[in-house]
Amino acid sequence: MTITTGGLEDIVATNSYICDLDGKLGKLTYFGVDIHDLARYSTFEETAYLLWHGVLPTRAQLEEVKGQMQSHRELPSQLIQLMHLLPTTTSSMDVLRTAVSALSAFDPNPNDRSPEANYDRAVRLTAMMTTIVASWEHIRNGRKPVAPLPDESHATNFLYMLKGQKPDAQTARDLDVCFILHADHELNASTFAARVSAGTLANMYAAITAAIGTLSGPLHGGANEQVMRMIKRVGDVDNAEPYIRNALEHKERVMGFGHRVYRTEDPRATHLRAMSEDLGKRTGDSRWYEISRVIEEYMKEHKGLNCNVDFYSASVYYMMGFPIELDTPVFACSRISGWTAHVLEQYSNNRLIRPRAEYVGPKVTEYVPIDQRG
Repeated sequence: MTITTGGLEDIVATNSYICDLDGKLGKLTYFGVDIHDLARYSTFEETAYLLWHGVLPTRAQLEEVKGQMQSHRELPSQLIQLMHLLPTTTSSMDVLRTAVSALSAFDPNPNDRSPEANYDRAVRLTAMMTTIVASWEHIRNGRKPVAPLPDESHATNFLYMLKGQKPDAQTARDLDVCFILHADHELNASTFAARVSAGTLANMYAAITAAIGTLSGPLHGGANEQVMRMIKRVGDVDNAEPYIRNALEHKERVMGFGHRVYRTEDPRATHLRAMSEDLGKRTGDSRWYEISRVIEEYMKEHKGLNCNVDFYSASVYYMMGFPIELDTPVFACSRISGWTAHVLEQYSNNRLIRPRAEYVGPKVTEYVPIDQRG
């Protein structure tokens, strides 16, 4: 008997050491390390090392990976030239996908498929993603890209490249935590796409290009952008409940709620909610957080749905000063660490991923010559 399920829900596709989700308990770990501990105590660079190596680094190992990422932030000049050729109306995710694909042409050792060479690619791609996103934001607005810093943390450098000045320590730390929270999430759609590509032994650039294309969909990474656009339409706290009630009455989809895995609160949302509240207080404008709280409470009371990671990340990014169009690219700048970790794991014990489909079409259809067709 063949068991079929829409969207492969609850189908186990592979074994992985990287990320563990417990949907009933709302628990998320990377190689057994609880996401709450990582959010409180870790850094993105340390978390990336954990995802790539399976263990937390020593101080010396952490300094080494930080140095490696810092040394690979700069983009090839030809890639910047390519980005200048694109129409300024091109979406940031389309540019990111194109740029990552193009980076394969600048690989110093394109034919080296060793674990060491692929690890180097993982580090380089993680380092360059933020530079691509920040550079395009300037290019599409007619400005010269800001060169990356030779030092500083990954989060600090990203904010610096976007705004041309170093952020305050708390904002940089907030983004650092966002990067940690978004770094990996088991076999989500984009990670699965990356592993399917890697399973054919396509190179890492091809696998990550597939992941970025998958993340761009509004039902995956694009959800936080849609959340913020909704919150902006609400505009005022007093409008929040009438707006969401009307949306539900008209059967409109409310982004940022529900999850295929979690049956309780998404543990990442716990940190992002608190961060949104704190950013509102620090910026002197709490309405985006307050609107979010009203919508969250209404959805939980009337639909029994908890918010997911996309919901509060929308207001967090907005209050940090990110244009709404960059919500999904910022997500990608974090998830690249997880994508590359999964690609490395796929390569290490590879088997072609080739599922079957349950055929539900007609069993026998007679071929009719074209001259006899009506």
